[in-house]
Amino acid sequence: MARVSMVSVHNRAAKAIRTLDDVVDAVTVRAAGDVLVDRDLIRVAVRAWAPNTIRAFLSDLVIWDDWCRRSALQLSEATPETTAAFIRALAGVDVVAGIEVRAAATIARYLVNIGWAYRMVGIADPTNGPLVSLELKAARRVLGTRQRQARALRFKGDVAELDAPAAGLCITHLLKACRRDLMGDRDRALLLVAYDTGFRRSELVGIDVADIEGPDVSGAGTVELGRSKTDQVGEGAFAYLSPVTMRAILRWRDAGHIDAGALFRRVETHFDGSVRTIGREALHPNSISFIYKRLTVAAWEKGLLGPIGEAERDRLVAAVSSHSIRVGVAQDNVAAGEAMTAIMQAYRWRDPRTVMRYGARLAAKSGAAARMAARMTGAG
Repeated sequence: MARVSMVSVHNRAAKAIRTLDDVVDAVTVRAAGDVLVDRDLIRVAVRAWAPNTIRAFLSDLVIWDDWCRRSALQLSEATPETTAAFIRALAGVDVVAGIEVRAAATIARYLVNIGWAYRMVGIADPTNGPLVSLELKAARRVLGTRQRQARALRFKGDVAELDAPAAGLCITHLLKACRRDLMGDRDRALLLVAYDTGFRRSELVGIDVADIEGPDVSGAGTVELGRSKTDQVGEGAFAYLSPVTMRAILRWRDAGHIDAGALFRRVETHFDGSVRTIGREALHPNSISFIYKRLTVAAWEKGLLGPIGEAERDRLVAAVSSHSIRVGVAQDNVAAGEAMTAIMQAYRWRDPRTVMRYGARLAAKSGAAARMAARMTGAG
């Protein structure tokens, strides 16, 4: 396990106190003047939440509070009717200036967090009741419930056979597009670790040098995952690192003199793009998407994505996200015929429907309709 200094422990504790105070303030502001708020209860509740949950909670309350101000209401005066109007605006049923249409899943998350805030101060929950439930159901009919899926980054691209040459946008071509310097060493190791492990962005930036074990006699290694989106109590898990990936990690560490601390760090550059220095802190989770998009553009500039124009390039860049490799890992495993239980165990999925959704587009291209169309075309 990673070794943590007393300074970092102190910093984390101070940050946790600030976060708890932020949530306490955000929650208590909606209580009426004569309501006695149990601040200890709020603190205990927040300690049970993951950092991402806390960030979403605070962000969602800002949106709700703005809506109440628009409605000329005190927060303590909000009612189910207030919430119903909020849902209609977010769903685009009622056009309200300055309000962007949200996905149905996002609206549902808003309501959960808003409800928590009111229940935690012991006053009437404006998200509760049949009016709100029916309005949310109506919004789902308008918006649909299928979530937009990140553009998959498979290892060899959208190929029918895994042994076929790489084609189009894929990890193989992004690896070739990596720079031949320290930044390229970092990006190459990042791509390979992301593919081997299927880690989410927060898990990738959270890897510490001490979490990696190996290489063993075969050149392979493992990385220990402490906490994750689906393991908030920190039971831990291990992910496999191939010999190729281990070599990329060691090359990055040797070149960057990274002996301890965060594995993936910011590479700072001069104005001309040349490498200046390597940061000490871990990459921000948002950096993962940016790196994938930058490498997509680099691959296009090198002609690795095929004869596509700028418009198609921009479409690909917009579709790529920090989740793209995890989706690609699922599709490659489905294409390889791996059992569902094995895929879920290796990449820490709890719900088989998630894997099936990721593989749905792939299955459509190789299913009965695709086979029949190929036979009929061939017969013609």
